[in-house]
Amino acid sequence: MAFNRREILKTLAAAGALTTVPGLGQLAFAAPGGAPNGKILVVLFFRGGMDVLNFIGPANDAVYIDARPADLRLLDSGDKAGIAMDSDLAQGVDFRLHPEAAALHELYRQGDLAIVHATGLSNATRSHFEAQELMERGLAEEPKGNGVLGTEGGWVARLLRQMGSNGELVAVSTAGGVPKLLQGYPEALSIPDLRGGFGLPGGPSTQAVLERLYPAAGQPASFNPNVARGGRVALDAALRLNAALPKGPDGKVLAYQPEHGGAFDGDIGRSLETVARLIRMDAGLKVACVDMGGWDTHEGQAGRFKSLVHQLSGSLSTFWNDLSAYHDRITLVTVSEFGRRLRANRSGGTDHGHGSLMMVLGGGVAGGRLLGRWPGLQPQDLDERVDLAVTTDYRDVLTSVLKHRMGVGQVDAVFPGFHPGSGDPALFRA
Repeated sequence: MAFNRREILKTLAAAGALTTVPGLGQLAFAAPGGAPNGKILVVLFFRGGMDVLNFIGPANDAVYIDARPADLRLLDSGDKAGIAMDSDLAQGVDFRLHPEAAALHELYRQGDLAIVHATGLSNATRSHFEAQELMERGLAEEPKGNGVLGTEGGWVARLLRQMGSNGELVAVSTAGGVPKLLQGYPEALSIPDLRGGFGLPGGPSTQAVLERLYPAAGQPASFNPNVARGGRVALDAALRLNAALPKGPDGKVLAYQPEHGGAFDGDIGRSLETVARLIRMDAGLKVACVDMGGWDTHEGQAGRFKSLVHQLSGSLSTFWNDLSAYHDRITLVTVSEFGRRLRANRSGGTDHGHGSLMMVLGGGVAGGRLLGRWPGLQPQDLDERVDLAVTTDYRDVLTSVLKHRMGVGQVDAVFPGFHPGSGDPALFRA
């Protein structure tokens, strides 16, 4: 079969699996019986700025009650009451969890989940772009002048370079591309979904074109040999990953059946299912970056927020219960660029705020506790007198995770120029 240049380019455009997974050629799977046993970090980013006061709030606080309608705050009574957290974070404050998060509360109750309230950037920005950029790079401020060495790219990429690579499937993103968190680590892969396999669009005909375009080792290439070699190893690795997925007689990938029941719901469910599949394949995964969008709730928040929390709670519970054999290896940490304003707006929503929260789920977590320092909601306690203040730098939480769970003794290379504040937030069992 003859192909002209136009046909080849059309086929390459269709074969997007290769163009969105830089470094895919580094992929190799563990030999049977030789499954790795290293730690696995999952970073879940709530894009858009989660309204943490609608997720975990002080139900009996008079200022809180006055600032929001009933459908945008946690209630302490009635058929829509929030779930009591039984926390001693602040004396006399009745912290409640959103009623759609019952499955998450079970993880909290059984001691696998800890939550740190009033976390975030010391930077006062309310810009999604700027706040996400800073958090993904592990910064609080944009470096001035020549800046701080090592602050380019993402903090996860710096972590992975420090940990080293053994040529396995080390880092993945379940987004459509590689996020800033992983920029600077060329072996990172973008794998949004494995439910339809990881084959090439167009099947054997596309494979034939790519095999001719990217010849096997030792065969001459018609263009830059480094590009050709990279393309070939990427092609081979994509085919290996697809071959490793269990398939039925019709060649279609079998539906994933999580252990202990449950369901992966919505976009977040699909992403967490992808991570669960990769962990179970024992492909050497060390870090997975997962995004969950939809949290920018300027209007009509109540129904949207309820749905998001329901999907998040059920999917995280399913993920954790499905991977019970891996609990001693997995740590999942959540982050959001900021929270939302204390006072609701006139469109049934909330505007950009400041303080947020972080959840840590995993083996060794001293869970069942609401941690941090509650700043209060009186005007003098609020950031700029309108927003929940930040009392714990998000990097303090990440530093604790890296030291206790990922074996990173010094985080200077991961968070250049950062000096931990009040110290370890006591997230893990001794």
